[in-house]
Amino acid sequence: MPNPKGITIAPVTGALGAEIEGIDIGKPLHATTYHAIRQALLDHLVLFFRDQTMTPDQQIAFARNFGELETHQYTAGMPDHPDVIEIIKAADETHNWGDNWHTDLTGFPQPSMGSVLYAKEVPEFGGDTQFSNMYIAYETLSAGMKKLLTGLICIHETDARGYENFKSMQPLPGAPSRAEHPLVRTHPETGKKSLFLSRKKITTIKGMTPREARPLLDFLCDHAENPDFACRFRWKPGSVAFWDNRCTQHRVSADYFYELRGFPPSRRHLHRVSIRGETPV
Repeated sequence: MPNPKGITIAPVTGALGAEIEGIDIGKPLHATTYHAIRQALLDHLVLFFRDQTMTPDQQIAFARNFGELETHQYTAGMPDHPDVIEIIKAADETHNWGDNWHTDLTGFPQPSMGSVLYAKEVPEFGGDTQFSNMYIAYETLSAGMKKLLTGLICIHETDARGYENFKSMQPLPGAPSRAEHPLVRTHPETGKKSLFLSRKKITTIKGMTPREARPLLDFLCDHAENPDFACRFRWKPGSVAFWDNRCTQHRVSADYFYELRGFPPSRRHLHRVSIRGETPV
């Protein structure tokens, strides 16, 4: 089906990602535009929009086109918009919220479907976000490895630790959570299989000791972090990324090195709205 008039969808790498032009996502979406965005998300896994202007209400309205919103358990949202998290790296901080490769909220029974991230203030350079294709991570495994992984269930555990490390963000004392998810999940819309990983949240494989499971998990995480499976997005004020959490991983680059390179420190401020997902199968 051709794109709606005036809209272009251009892939950014062979692995995943597409940049969409010709849409103001702060305005209500026509049905044809909504379907074009939804199909592009299924095709490309992460979508990028430039030069957007959105209030928190407009960002919420855009995200609600794709599902019910979720409220983060361990980080407070905006006072008047609890579903909107202000992701802030102060100028003198050198790490981000989300530096390591991960899939969001896998320690919960129903991890996020996806998120919409909107840049308010970003460094002139540094702090890019990388996304990786977990379909490809699965598809490039050998037939023998795929057979070995069939039916394996991972134990994911999460709690509030680590969320208190950012001076301009407010942590919440949410209760710890534990969930069991298939190591290979099937996407509910495309029917395709992907690895479902989050290196720091998976504690073991069900039926194995942590020591037995760790070599296999380390291999799979290392494999999934192959840079050829990924794309990298350079933020500018007004940029938006919308990703499918069910078949991707992502991380933020902590490549600031202000003191070593003699660059002036810079603040990073984005708004994130997440969409509730389903139980992985």
